[in-house]
Amino acid sequence: MTIPRTSPDTAQAVPERVAGLLLAAGGGRRLGGRPKALLTHRGRPLVEHAVRSLREGGCERVHVVLGAGADEVRARASLPGCVLVDNPGWERGMGSSLRAGLASLAGTDARAALVLLVDQPGIGPEAVARVLGARAARESRESLASATYAGVRGHPVLFGSGHWAGVAATATGDRGARAYLKKHADRVTLVECGDVAEPYDIDTEEDLARLE
Repeated sequence: MTIPRTSPDTAQAVPERVAGLLLAAGGGRRLGGRPKALLTHRGRPLVEHAVRSLREGGCERVHVVLGAGADEVRARASLPGCVLVDNPGWERGMGSSLRAGLASLAGTDARAALVLLVDQPGIGPEAVARVLGARAARESRESLASATYAGVRGHPVLFGSGHWAGVAATATGDRGARAYLKKHADRVTLVECGDVAEPYDIDTEEDLARLE
């Protein structure tokens, strides 16, 4: 496994019990190869909006996994205080970014990681705060919690550090942690967020109409 590279100016982030982990490496294949992190929403790149959602929702420490257009994202997006993690294998899918992000948290004092996707601008700080507020999110390194939308599991998802190795071992392609969560479904605290967020993805040209 490739060890992720972190930016030297951001590597000393303030310790935090639950770290925000933003997966922002996608290349936007169905969007003409435009990095999703740099799609414009309300005048700023999507990656900035997602970081703000994590921070305003309660995550002081935020690790951002970059891939497609990583150098351009560094140049154009304002991400002060974030730990920026390169995923050179980003083309292999979201699973590789999840593994890189969890690896970047190893050795920190984070007891859990709250995972958010950069291409879901309809999920804001309210949903982040609600998942963080779940009882399981506060109790131990074995916690598992997930937002749901009308009963369907989605993001953000919280993984206690005791699950990181298992998640990394099963995160392949674009399925991320789906297989792991399915296997441990009886241990996942489900947090309904449909009244405060919309879990749509920005995947196609038609989806761009959702951006402002």
